Parts: sequence; C-alpha cells; structure tokens
Amino acid sequence: MNDFAKLASYVRDTNSLGYLGQILEWDQSTYMPSSAVEQRADSLGALESIIHKRKKAPLIGDLLADVDEDKLNPAEKAQLRQIKRSYDRAHKIPEELSRTIVETTTKAETVWRQAMSDNDYQSFKPELKKIINLKREEGQILSPKGNPYDGLLNDYEVGMTCEHLDALFGELKPGLNNLRERILAKPPLSQPPKFEYPKNKQIKLAKELAKRFGYHLDEGRVDLVTHPFCAGSGQDVRITTRIDKYDPFNCLYSTIHESGHGAYEQNIDREYCLTSIGLGSSFGVHESQSRICENQLGRSKAFTGWLYQKMKHTFGDIGISSKTEFYHWANQVKKGFKRTEADEVQYNLHIILRYELEKNLLTRDLEVDDLEEAWNEKFLDYFGYPVEKPSQGILQDVHWSLGLFGYFPTYALGNVYAGCLYDAIQNEIKDLDRSLAQGDITPATSWLRNNIHQYGALRDPKDTIEKATGKPIRSTYLLEYLENKFTEIYSL
Repeated sequence: MNDFAKLASYVRDTNSLGYLGQILEWDQSTYMPSSAVEQRADSLGALESIIHKRKKAPLIGDLLADVDEDKLNPAEKAQLRQIKRSYDRAHKIPEELSRTIVETTTKAETVWRQAMSDNDYQSFKPELKKIINLKREEGQILSPKGNPYDGLLNDYEVGMTCEHLDALFGELKPGLNNLRERILAKPPLSQPPKFEYPKNKQIKLAKELAKRFGYHLDEGRVDLVTHPFCAGSGQDVRITTRIDKYDPFNCLYSTIHESGHGAYEQNIDREYCLTSIGLGSSFGVHESQSRICENQLGRSKAFTGWLYQKMKHTFGDIGISSKTEFYHWANQVKKGFKRTEADEVQYNLHIILRYELEKNLLTRDLEVDDLEEAWNEKFLDYFGYPVEKPSQGILQDVHWSLGLFGYFPTYALGNVYAGCLYDAIQNEIKDLDRSLAQGDITPATSWLRNNIHQYGALRDPKDTIEKATGKPIRSTYLLEYLENKFTEIYSL
C-alpha cells in the first residue's frame, strides 16, 4: 500500500466507528429504554474518546507529510483536504473536552425531552448551562483570536462566518417581513373541517412519498420520534417522522423533508462510502436537498394536485373540494410558534431569531439565566404576538440539548441554496410540472442525484452549489420564488 492508501484505510476504520455512533444515537431517540440513558452516555463517551484519539493519531501526521499530492486524482485530493481539516481540528480540541461534551449532551437530551413534555424550562436550564460553558470553551479553541461562534459555524459550513451570515440575513429579513405583512393583512384562507387521520394510514402514505422522493427503503427505514432526523450513510440510512392525528402534513412533509436528506446520503458514489468525502458537502447543502423536496417540489401546485387525489384515496373525505383549495391548505401562512411547522415565508425568521440568540450566548453577551426572556422578547418583536409557554418557545428544539450551536444557520443557508437549485432545475427541465402532476418526482430527483448527490463532499459547499447551477449563490432566487408563489396564492 502507498502512503495515501494507508491513510485512507485508517480513516475508513475511524469513520466506521463514527457510523456506529450515529446508529447508537438513532437508537436512543427511537427504541432505547429511558432507563438506559446513563449507560448510553458512558458508551457514547467511550466511543468518542476512541474516535478522537484516532483522528489526531501521530500516524495520520506522518502519512500526511509523506503523501505526494501531485500523484492523487481529484477524489483523493478531496479526501486529503478533509482528512487534514479533521486532523487539525482534533489536535486543537482536548480529548477530555470532546468526551465530556458527548456525555453531557447525551444526558441533556433526555432531560430536554421530559422538560418539553412538562413545559418546564427550569428543569432543563442547569443542563443547558453546562453545555453552553463547554461550547464556549470549544469555540474559543477553534477561533482563538476571533468570534468563538465562527469556530463552531465552520464545523457545519466550511468557511462560514458571522460576518457573512449577518450580511445574508440582512438581505433576507426585509423581504421576508414585507411579504409576511402583506399576506397576514389579507383574510385568512378557509380551513377544512377537523378530521382524524389514522396513524397506520399516515405511515403507509408517508412511506410511499419517501420512495417517490428517491429514498430507498431497502437501505433504510422510517420510524417515529418527537423531533424528526436522518442518520446513517451508504447502505444504512435511517429517517424518522412524527404523527399528529389531526394534522397529516406533520407526518407527510416531515417524511418528504427527511427523505431529501436520506436520498442524498444513499446516492453518494459508493466508492466514497466511509471515506472522508462519503457524506454531504455541508449541513447547508444537505438542508437544501430536504427543503427543495419539501417545499419547491412537494408543495408545488402540480404535486399537491396529485397529493390531493392520493389523500382522498387514502383517508376518504378530507373536507376539501378542489386541488386549488388543497394547494392553498398546504401553503397557508398563519401565526404559529414552532419552527418545524412554519410556512416557507416565516421559516427563515425563526432561524434568524435562533442565530442571533446563540451567537450572543457564545460571545457572553447573553447568559442562560436571561435566555428565556430574551427569546420571548425577540419572538414578540419578530412575530407580533407573545410566547405562551416554554414548549412553544425556548424548549421547542432539540438542538441545544445536543450541543449543536452553529447548526441553525445552515437551515436558512439550505433554503437559499434550494432557491438557486430550483431556478436551475426549472431552466433545465421544461416539462417538470407535468411530471409532478402525475406524482413523478424522478426528473427532479435524478437532476439532484447527477448534480449534487453523487459527489458527496468532493467539493466545498459554495463550489458544490455553483458547479451544479452554473451561477453564483444569491438570496434573490429564494426571495423571487417566494414572492411569485405567495402573490398568486394570496392575490397580493
């Protein structure tokens, strides 16, 4: 074996351990007994220590020094780039800190779940304080002379900084607010009667939708959780969804969303599996795949026309008399508290709120003791009505219990990327609506597989999107799409 082959083999084994960690975390959210949380925290902590030691092993440094990069092909050069980043990061972060973060967040997630159920932020606050202190330490190590939040952002979106996000969100916010205000000034759309949608029928339809959006059930599975997510890679990619017996869209569109993530992982070139490029290019690019499936495709007039007929066939009378009425129901803009249930117009405002809060937490401009009040004040300012209970506000997301600071902005980046990709798809697939009206997503999912999925992390996020679209990344594609769509729906 040459030096690069030795290096790649070593990293593959490390990534195999990381894959096992994902499956353990999936199990914790789906089937693990609640009594096992302490044991699982110890197990994940031990696994993290092993992985961390391997990522910073002297062997990697020796092999990196010996590899002749001029003899590598593009995929090998990309792997080398990612290995160097991982090696440099692992050397900066003490093993004890890495393990403590995993153990602390594993326990905190269980506390968060109970606090969410009980509407009791005070019971979760001590755990959040521990996590914030650990992430401040980690962020400062990763960005010793700058903003500690920038160090955490880079873990999820390479090269991203607060300066760039402030500029991007500064572009998005006025347009979104203006559109939102014009829509909410209109009479609300008519609501269908309240029906119960049986769980077994929701799950059956959800699995069919997952397959239509390119997710392969023979290499994955669909399970129920409180907060849907996707885990795994290659031939084992698992997605989750949730059930609300009165709101089928909760299940159906959560499934479509996670199918976008799952299909991305399943369609990465199998030669890259468990290599340093055998995963999505970034969390923002990953989110673009789920959001374009959920919104631009899944909530389009053409596809909702097909889904309307499918819903009637599955559930019987749903109290809606036309495809147009169903399309409006699937895209209604209304007041609400939860990010995961927000419409396309208001979703990014929820993200900007979280970004501003967690950025201030990391820079110590905000402390955990003042966080709930800050959240509620900012929400009232952004949305015009007060938070009534913690489960509607500060407790609604699992992310902070998992220590995922710097993750939230990638949701908004994903929407921006999705706007760019959808513009390209519309230009290149002229009969897209005809296919969508028949429930056939294949032209779009094939385009995404050929232009995004197969390459994994071969390219950095900016290059991934711009190579696929042939254009610079611009927020205007998203804003123009939203303006056109909702101007029609609400006759603005």
